[in-house]
Amino acid sequence: MDFARLWDRVTAVQPALPNWLVWGTAAAALLAVAMRPVWRLSRTVVTIAHEGGHGVMALLTRRRLSGIRLHSDTSGLTVTSGRRTGPGLMLTFAAGYPAPSLLGLGGAALLGAGLTTALLWIGIALLAAMLLTLRNLFGVLAVLVTGGAIVAVCRYGSAEWQGAFAHLGVWFLLLAGARPVVELFSTRRRGGASGSDADQLAGLTGVPATAWMTLFLVVALACLGLGAAWLLPR
Repeated sequence: MDFARLWDRVTAVQPALPNWLVWGTAAAALLAVAMRPVWRLSRTVVTIAHEGGHGVMALLTRRRLSGIRLHSDTSGLTVTSGRRTGPGLMLTFAAGYPAPSLLGLGGAALLGAGLTTALLWIGIALLAAMLLTLRNLFGVLAVLVTGGAIVAVCRYGSAEWQGAFAHLGVWFLLLAGARPVVELFSTRRRGGASGSDADQLAGLTGVPATAWMTLFLVVALACLGLGAAWLLPR
């Protein structure tokens, strides 16, 4: 297949999913976020997006990205180097919590335009790029499993299966974006999470950590509202 035909295939507009399937994928994504046993597994996808957000912003602000680690307890760590103050470091810390929701919003925009195949291949490309930054085995396995699932759907799934899978992933990112922020509020009330992104931002800017956490939550809810407006049947 030549490049022109491949490009046409990737950018082809797919037909809209049946309304029941759009609602069904939304319900399944909500269960994956709300049910604790499922969340313990699915939260790794949120961690991939969270740490990827730190990494992308570090590169955009010309910081040196030393590596990313993903852990089996769904925590993660992105190591960068550069100036210890300034907007570059601030934006890098601020990019993590909003990243899943912003990715979900971008996905909703593509699905709203019928670009299901393009969305899936963009996801594969982003995960492939992240592989180059990973510095531990669990992180590599987590990204390979996630990317492998998308590749399998692209390779073997029908157009409707691809659409359902894409909607499920986008709904999950939109719905899951707020839960880590809510968990951070809860952990801080118990005296934990003293080294969170919000605390790092508070130290850099003088703005209280609670204000940053509130901003993260507002972004997550705004992305959910706008994304749902693009995804739900009219």
